[in-house]
Amino acid sequence: MDERDEPTEYRQARYETPDGATEVLLIRHGASAPARPDRPFPLVDGQGDPELAPEGREQAERIGERLAEEKLDAIYVTPLRRTSETAAPLAGRLGLEPHVEAGLREVHLGDWEGGLFRKMVAENDPVAQRMFVEERWDVIPGAESGEVFAGRVEESLTRLAAAHAGGRIAVFTHGGVIAQALAATTGSRPFAFLAADNGSISRLVRLGDLSSIRGFNDVSHLDWSVPAPLT
Repeated sequence: MDERDEPTEYRQARYETPDGATEVLLIRHGASAPARPDRPFPLVDGQGDPELAPEGREQAERIGERLAEEKLDAIYVTPLRRTSETAAPLAGRLGLEPHVEAGLREVHLGDWEGGLFRKMVAENDPVAQRMFVEERWDVIPGAESGEVFAGRVEESLTRLAAAHAGGRIAVFTHGGVIAQALAATTGSRPFAFLAADNGSISRLVRLGDLSSIRGFNDVSHLDWSVPAPLT
C-alpha cells in the first residue's frame, strides 16, 4: 500500500485562541480586612473600600509570581483599593501601569455597604436568605439591580476586549463581577459562579459578541489550594 492509499485521519487537537480574540484573565482581589461593627469600611462613591488583609497581600504576591512570565497587554483594576493593591506586585514585575475601569467595580450593596453585608450573611439574616434563594442583589434595600449590574459589566468587558483584540489582559476585580461575567457567558443562573476564591484566576476568551470560559477559580498558585485527601 503506497502513501496515497493511507486512510485520512482526523486527530484531536489542543485548543487555540481564535484569531482576533482577546483572552481576559479575571482575577479576584486578595482577602480584604475583616468587617467590624464598630469600624465600618470607608466608602468610595458609596461602596465599601477595605484594604487588603495580611493574607490578601500574600495572595497578591503569589499572583504576581504566577503571572510574571505571561505576556499581558494591559492590567485593569477598579476604583476600590483592594484590586489595585492586589495588582501591584504583578504590575511591578511587568512594568505596567494599571488602568482603572469603573464599570467592573463590585455590585453596589445599598444599605449593606461598609461591611454590613458580611454581618448579615454570617448571621443568616432573612433578607440574605431571600437574596440567595432568588439570586437577586436588589432584595437588599437600596442595592443595585441585576439588570443594571449585568449591563455595566458586559459593556466594560466588551469594550476592553475590543481594545485589545488578539491580546491578553489581566482584570483585577471582584467576586460578584466574576460571577456575573461567567453567568452571562454560559446563560446560567445569576449566582451559579458566585464562588470565586480570593486570589483566584478565571479565564474568558471573547471575540465580538461571543465569549467562552477557559478556566474558573484557578488557585494552584496558593498554598491552601491543594485539596485534602479523600477518606
